[in-house]
Amino acid sequence: MKKLIFGAAATMLLAVSGHAQQQQQQQSDMGFFVTSGIGRSADLGGLAGADQLCQSLAQAAGAGAKTWHAYLSTQGAGAVNARDRIGQGPWKNSKGVVIASNLSELHGTNNLTKQTALTEKGAIVAGVGEDPVTHDVLTGSRSDGTAFAGNEDRTCGNWTKSGTDGSAMLGHSDRTGLSDDAPSHSWNSSHPSRGCSASGLQSTGGAGRLYCFAVQ
Repeated sequence: MKKLIFGAAATMLLAVSGHAQQQQQQQSDMGFFVTSGIGRSADLGGLAGADQLCQSLAQAAGAGAKTWHAYLSTQGAGAVNARDRIGQGPWKNSKGVVIASNLSELHGTNNLTKQTALTEKGAIVAGVGEDPVTHDVLTGSRSDGTAFAGNEDRTCGNWTKSGTDGSAMLGHSDRTGLSDDAPSHSWNSSHPSRGCSASGLQSTGGAGRLYCFAVQ
């Protein structure tokens, strides 16, 4: 009887150990996530501050050996395109699922859905039909991943504003909107925010979330 008990216990320990190793491997292979944590404004400290947030969250999740960048564009002199900041792919989520193999696929027929656009912790982001909705993700980008031209602010002052002034272009992580029009289903260019404050972002269905990609 004791041998049977010890044998069963050993089998269970091996199963738990195997599952833990699989999770660690998936985390180390992770190349994409939506940031966890809510209540942030659009003042990220510019691109450098946004990248540092991605890096620190990845580090805490066991994927800090890679270089991480936020999927954000900037405007004005020296404008930066979000698509030029994130490497060439492929990118896997925290569960090891490929969300896109390359830049063309990412900005075309990708595998981003509510079930795959997960946080670095593997959590699903609250989308349409949930309370509160936090599916708005800061991008400042057009649907092809490029920056907006002109003087209309779509990046909250290149990610330095936190008040009612300015606005940021947002994507929907669950690719779902309150209407059936195509923009509301865009992962990276659905609609602008109501200001740049934490409360303003919250009022449009967000929480100051970012898309983070592993550059290498």
